Amino acid sequence: METTASASRHISTPIDRPVKDVYDYASDPANLPEWAQGLGKSINRIDGQWIAESSPMGRVVVAFAQGNEFGVLDHDVTLPSGEVVYNPMRVIADGTGCEVVFTLRRLAWMDDEHFQRDADAVLADLTALKNVMERSDRPG
Repeated sequence: METTASASRHISTPIDRPVKDVYDYASDPANLPEWAQGLGKSINRIDGQWIAESSPMGRVVVAFAQGNEFGVLDHDVTLPSGEVVYNPMRVIADGTGCEVVFTLRRLAWMDDEHFQRDADAVLADLTALKNVMERSDRPG
């Protein structure tokens, strides 16, 4: 299957929290079910890998970039087929808050409808991240 991206769409949301708070939270795969339901409703560390068992795509492996000071949250998602989908993501400082930017890459096999569904799912996940991070009961 061809996996070269033929187009990209940058999807972002501002978050009224310091960049470090958002990065620290979002970079921990254990927190994914709270804000990234597009990957699944549960995730477990099994044999050194983060496995989302209840993903709409089936069982997937999620691997984030190594922790860094640049806000890079790039991650690979290995699908049940073995296909690896690279997902560029950043947390960017914006005054006292930040912006989270996800680059959705359109794969060669995607039609317009599938690409739009993926974009809608990414926006829903980023909105959920914003809501979690801006809750008044969060420390910080």
